[in-house]
Amino acid sequence: MNKNTHRPLVIAAVMASMAMVAIEATVVSTVMPRIASDLGGLSLYSWVFASFLLAQTAMTVVFGKLSDLYGRKPVMLVGITIFLAGSLLAGFAWSMPAMIAFRLLQGIGAGAVQPMALTIVGDLYPARERGKVQGYLASVWAASSVLGPLVGGLIVGNVDWGWIFWMNVPVGIAAAAGFWFFLHEAPAVRRTSIDIAGAILFTVGIAALMIGLTEFGLGHAGVGWAWSGVFAVVALLFIAQERRAADPMVSLRLWGTRIMATLNGSALLGGMALMGATSFVPMYVLVVLGQTPVVAGLMLTMVTLGWPIGATLASRTFLRFGLWRLMIVGGTLLPLGTAVFALLGPGHPPMVAGVGSFLLGLGMGLLSLSSLIIIQESVDVAQRGIATASNVFSRNLGSALGAAFFGAVFNFGLARLHGGQAIPEDQLRHLLRDSTVQAAADAGTRLALGGALHLTFIALLLTSVGTIVLSLMLPKGGVIGSMREMPKAS
Repeated sequence: MNKNTHRPLVIAAVMASMAMVAIEATVVSTVMPRIASDLGGLSLYSWVFASFLLAQTAMTVVFGKLSDLYGRKPVMLVGITIFLAGSLLAGFAWSMPAMIAFRLLQGIGAGAVQPMALTIVGDLYPARERGKVQGYLASVWAASSVLGPLVGGLIVGNVDWGWIFWMNVPVGIAAAAGFWFFLHEAPAVRRTSIDIAGAILFTVGIAALMIGLTEFGLGHAGVGWAWSGVFAVVALLFIAQERRAADPMVSLRLWGTRIMATLNGSALLGGMALMGATSFVPMYVLVVLGQTPVVAGLMLTMVTLGWPIGATLASRTFLRFGLWRLMIVGGTLLPLGTAVFALLGPGHPPMVAGVGSFLLGLGMGLLSLSSLIIIQESVDVAQRGIATASNVFSRNLGSALGAAFFGAVFNFGLARLHGGQAIPEDQLRHLLRDSTVQAAADAGTRLALGGALHLTFIALLLTSVGTIVLSLMLPKGGVIGSMREMPKAS
């Protein structure tokens, strides 16, 4: 970075851009019932969320590579512009297909903003200072997840729902201005060879995978397998293209290193665990424990309390204990948290679920910050953008895999415990809407639901154990062992 860069103001712009993306993820889920009632197309409801996640995941690595070629600033500005264009149009959506298209546009922009924010911090601060700043960014995500539902409720109750999208515009403009005026990069070296074919194949392949996972989650197995076949074919073409490309979009040699493979694998499993808990812990508290929706939501928000605490602890202690030890602790906390879910019973107080959520968030905070520092310090500066993006991509892909996988486990358990027959959707909807009434009439359904959730939590525990295994596979020396032994990035 150029010495004229004003670091505090750039970090303010980074935090504003990340808050813009983070709060959108939670505020939309709060307001979507109202939007669906106005626009119709209830059968397409899930695609409002899937389109955003699909585009964000597919484009994360592409934008990471482009930032290594042309610099962080232009990619960030392009990402903010695309995100704001999608936000502006989404507020004027006239139908559900239009809303899905504009949410996809938002996701493309988010695919640039999220990894660029983390990469800019990596460029601006040496590793010894970076942990503290990354802790601040973790707090932004936590605060946004708490404020999102509150903001959504206030907007729906007082003004047009379009404002949940339009409120991004002033925040995005302020963030873009901060990057434009205060972030000064050294001139980027433009290479003549750009792997356009690799970028297209990567985007198509990830899109096919995401669509397939979404279709499996909706119970459309035939369509899901068809899209999985498309993904398999495109993946083979992509590997062949990257092996012969002079400057590949995704360096298979880089992604295949021991450090990158284990850290990105850990991020993927962490994303799966987080999605599983987010999807099914509130349902257990609501239906099996018989609590109110408010209590169910509070038990889940313990994740957002534990995450910034874990990130802050990591930022303040990694110089003393080493990043490898923090990875081990974080990798251990994830299965400890999911073990609490697996041990939940109908007679337990809801706070037990809150303890599991807190341990899960604490572990994710330790893992995410430690792995980010390790990845950024283990690669050349010219590869920092793609390396950071690969970690973000792995966590997002894990969320998509978790939604499909744990949804399938839950549906399997539900049918198996209900005499091999699926429970009518209206009956489930009634139980979830009003879990405290007609307990005797819904006793069989409630029992089957509790058993299915228990099976899902066991699968969640087994999945999260992989984070310990992968953490133990990391080498102890160099960057991972102790910051005092850290080699300087070239």
